[in-house]
Amino acid sequence: MNITHLVTHSGGFHADELLSSVILTRLFPNAELLRTRDKTWIKPAEGRIIYDVGGVFEADAQIFDHHQRPNPLREDGQPYSSFGLIWAHYGHDYLRAMGVPEKDMASIHASFDRGFVLPVDLVDNGAVNTSDAGPIFSGMTLPVLLESLKTVFDDRAEGADDRAFLAALPVARAFVEAQIKRKAAKFRAEDMVLTAIKAAGDGCVLELPMGMPFRGAVEKAGADHLLFVIHPRGEDWSLTTIRIGDDTFDNRADLPAAWAGLSDDALEAASGVTGAKFCHNGRFIAVASSYDAVRKMADIAVAQVL
Repeated sequence: MNITHLVTHSGGFHADELLSSVILTRLFPNAELLRTRDKTWIKPAEGRIIYDVGGVFEADAQIFDHHQRPNPLREDGQPYSSFGLIWAHYGHDYLRAMGVPEKDMASIHASFDRGFVLPVDLVDNGAVNTSDAGPIFSGMTLPVLLESLKTVFDDRAEGADDRAFLAALPVARAFVEAQIKRKAAKFRAEDMVLTAIKAAGDGCVLELPMGMPFRGAVEKAGADHLLFVIHPRGEDWSLTTIRIGDDTFDNRADLPAAWAGLSDDALEAASGVTGAKFCHNGRFIAVASSYDAVRKMADIAVAQVL
């Protein structure tokens, strides 16, 4: 596909066309990004993708607007913004451009749509209000933060809006790419954790080659017997607990109460382990100077629980 122009509206901008531009400029880096309301540009033509302007949604004609009536809706009836339309059409290509493996493609596409794209769609269409986040956080939502990069009302210098848009584009890109990279990394971690779970067998301690997200894979594997996790941490080793859910700090098991808040000699004395260096007062993480030391601490913690 030879795309020569990416066309959206001029003037002030919203998060949806800004984030759409992140996707499209990645896929078509040689295309010219044109912000205009010239009617000769905002109608379908060969080599042109039009979004958030034009009054039409026709994916085959490469025009992705959502302001018309009837407006384009998701299968569940929730409204699309231009970002949602672009993501639905080009999201898989974008993920491939980001190096996401095909086996993880569908899951990451759906997760990003649900957790990142849909909120932007709903805010842009007025289906939700950022004030729903509460008075403290309403100004910290991503659409509000991105739109705060627009020019102020009395900056009427020629080209000010376009310069603000182009300055905001790499900021928006950083958020999108960070989200995708974290989601892809989570899947890589899951593969590693599942391998480690098999290696642990019936043991209660999961040994990982480095720090990584692990709870999702532990739950996916149904490894309810696991109580603690150990992994290298720089020159030291870490012993951590396993939380029982996303919205709680409660753990399957806590580290021994006698270790809480201790470090160095005091922790060595309390644990009986040479090389024990630190235990958080919350009893969810401890640090040791060697694998042998952290493994001994893990075994002591397991024995106390059992």
